[in-house]
Amino acid sequence: MTEKRVSRYEDLWPIRRSGRPGTPIRDEGISMRSCQDDHRRIVITGIGVVCSAGRTAEQFWKTLTRTASGTRPGGAADFSGTIDDFGDLPADKRRAIRKSLKVMNRETQMGVAAGQQALADARILDVCDSERVGVCFGADNVSIQPDDFAGGIRSCLTDDRQFDSTRWGSDGLPEVAPLWLLKCLPNMPTCHLAIINDLRGPGNTITQRDVSANMAIAEAARTIRCGAADAVLVGATGTTLTAFSRLRARLEGDIDDEGICRPFDRKRTGPAPGEGAGALVLEDRDGAVRRGARIYGEIAGAAAASAVDRNRLSGCRKAAARALQTTLRQARLSPTDVGHVHAHGLGTPDSDLAESQAIGQVFGDAAAGLPIVAAKSHLANAASGAGILELIASLLAVQHGVLFPVLNCDEPDPECGVDPVTDRETAAGDSFLNVNLFGRGLASCVAVRAFAA
Repeated sequence: MTEKRVSRYEDLWPIRRSGRPGTPIRDEGISMRSCQDDHRRIVITGIGVVCSAGRTAEQFWKTLTRTASGTRPGGAADFSGTIDDFGDLPADKRRAIRKSLKVMNRETQMGVAAGQQALADARILDVCDSERVGVCFGADNVSIQPDDFAGGIRSCLTDDRQFDSTRWGSDGLPEVAPLWLLKCLPNMPTCHLAIINDLRGPGNTITQRDVSANMAIAEAARTIRCGAADAVLVGATGTTLTAFSRLRARLEGDIDDEGICRPFDRKRTGPAPGEGAGALVLEDRDGAVRRGARIYGEIAGAAAASAVDRNRLSGCRKAAARALQTTLRQARLSPTDVGHVHAHGLGTPDSDLAESQAIGQVFGDAAAGLPIVAAKSHLANAASGAGILELIASLLAVQHGVLFPVLNCDEPDPECGVDPVTDRETAAGDSFLNVNLFGRGLASCVAVRAFAA
């Protein structure tokens, strides 16, 4: 497989250095257990979804189990970014969101909508001290929108409709909205959700591209385990549908021209562009039980890893294997305990092969017959938003007891050696691993299990 060259080691957090300058970097998994109370259990009490498969968890699950092969997913279902898309809100929150819409781009709008759903589902704000509720969201490279500069560019056109750059300072900039930059900051979903809901606990944003969602979950769980918060609203949002996102994907050869994602299929050619956001409320188990909250599942472990050699070549297989191994150890699960794996399933030749090799390395003989699902075949690639949507899909599968099929995998690639689920009768099991990769040598993984008191 073709390895990707990494521009700078500094781009690959989390990495720990060892030895003198010039020595190889040692890849080390970063887990969520570096805290005071390893025995504090973290449960999921709220879910929010905004994507092409629906704008509620119920719609989302129905679409996953009904979608036919060949579907070309697009933008988030019926989401225009108006105030009515944010659900049934108290009057004060409705006013706050409406006022903020002018400084939210689409990614932020989807993230806020998913976050509000999760908070309402968990009913956490009715009982928790706002000082003890945090927010942690994952985000991608937030794209600048050409529309933000359209007025300024028009002001700099000559009589023959050519752009005169010398006029930009005097004629163009005054036509650009002064607050346009606020739309493009990746920490805006965290900020807006904290301000709108008066959440005063720890706030954080993880910007590690496709692995951001799992890393945000690990950070949120660590925050609760350390006693810094009793609950954290955690999620991620992203899009690959914007003009600059698609341009970047084409430059990297990372897009399927037909708009169909074929995870682990012999004829896979790349991911399809998509968008979406998801959110969860993570909560201390004892507090959730005391208040009688509905518990969807339990975060059992999480880890991230990176791998790059002295020649700056990425090692996604090695990073994925390390993240899987560390997560299994943190969750105290053996390979035979895992009900299914939700693969990254990007649909590129290199990524799918690296991921499947890592699964084979870690699971060994247990890899034979291990159910593998990949929701990107249904949802396309929502970048950092994809990881949280995939985890929610598997969480709902555990709730319903069955898995959804992997679409468009008509001829599984024997070189990958994994077993994608293609029917609607496969049992989901009581636990799963959610895996995400990024082609610069990054991987993240979260283990979730059904809740047992």
